This record gives sequence, structure tokens and C-alpha cells, in this order.
Amino acid sequence: MRRIALPDEMPHNGLGDAAMARARSTENVVVGDEIVRERLSARVVHWAVAVTFFVCLFTGLPIWTPYLGFLATLFGGLHVCRLLHPWAGIAFAAASVLMFVQWVSQMRLTPADREFLTPRGLLRYFQYRNDDVEVGKYNGGQKLLFWAAALGAAGLLATGLVMWFPLAFGQRLREASYLLHDVAFSLFFAMIIGHIYLGTAAEPGTLRSMVRGTVTKSWAQLHHPRWYREVTSDQPKR
Repeated sequence: MRRIALPDEMPHNGLGDAAMARARSTENVVVGDEIVRERLSARVVHWAVAVTFFVCLFTGLPIWTPYLGFLATLFGGLHVCRLLHPWAGIAFAAASVLMFVQWVSQMRLTPADREFLTPRGLLRYFQYRNDDVEVGKYNGGQKLLFWAAALGAAGLLATGLVMWFPLAFGQRLREASYLLHDVAFSLFFAMIIGHIYLGTAAEPGTLRSMVRGTVTKSWAQLHHPRWYREVTSDQPKR
């Protein structure tokens, strides 16, 4: 990992601008009091997944139930929603594939991460009671979220295609797809709500990593200590 040497007299906003500039093309480097965590390409993919998912959400809900039909007015009516929803789903799937390619190499579960597969581990994650000094750039909960999102996106795409072209498939598969599409959507939506909570209220300072691309050194040392040590070349105190 490289440390970016900058003049001590540079003003704080200059350091911030330098960190954001570095975040356009690289990550895991120190710039003043900040660490570049996510490069621009990763952030663009992340927000593409988020935006296309919510377009799918708000075009799909009026189709799903008449009680939410008022949402169709956001797009010009229910007919427009029926036309837009499947294409938004294709865009969401494409963005999800890019996200998978972007992060898959960093999301391999380690033995320590398997704690998050237990109910107790998940509870600790949502309470953000993670004090493991060996937590790397992504903790076990974030890795599980990644794999769950990939699985959910695949399920939504597969069932959505059956619903889009129903005459090409048998009746049982069509009926199962309607049910599984609703289940996959419900679970994915709940997962996104949890993701938003953990990235804002539960762990202040996280959102900036997906906006600016950087985090503070103190944030990294607190929440991802092993990654902090790797990037700054600091050694744990004995």
C-alpha cells in the first residue's frame, strides 16, 4: 500500500480535495487524515444498483397492489409502469452483474466471518457490536450482504423474465415465479433497509465512503482495524 506524501502546510480543504481526486482512480491509499476506501468506478456501480432498484420498486408496487396505485402517477400512469418495470429490471440486473465483478474478489468468507451466519452474529452486526481487531476492509456482515444481494438479484431476474414472457413457460413455472418474485423482492427490500440503517445511523461516517470515496483514519481504525493497519502500515499494540 502507498502513502501519499503531502505538505504539512496544505489547508484541510486542500487535503480533502486531494483525497477525492485520488478516489477517482485508486483506493487503499492515505491522503492526509483520510483514507481512500472506494474508487469512483465502484461508487458509480453501487449507486447504479441503488437507483435502478428503487425505480423497479416504485414501478412494481402499483402493479403489485391497487392500494399503492398512487405511485404510478410518479411515472405517468399504470400503463407506463408496466412498460418501464421490466426494462428497469434489466438495468438493475446489469448493474448487479457489474457490482459482482467489482467486489467478488474481496468478498470471500473467512472462518472468522462465519460467526455472522448465526443469529447471534447477525444480532451483533445490526447492533454494531463488532470489536474484532482482525476485521479487514469488509466485515462478515458486509460480505454476507454482498452474496445475498447477488442471489436476490439473480432470483428477481429469473422470475421476472418468466413473468415478462409467460407464454414461453409452463403454467406451474409461471405460478411459482409470481410467488418467488414477491418473496425475493420482499427479502431484498428488507435487506436494503438494513443496509441503509447500518450505513447511516448505526455507523456514522460510512456513507461518505460511497459519496466522496474516502473515510477518516479514526473511522477506519475503529470499524476496520486490520484494514487500517494494512493501509497505514501501523502494527497492533502489544
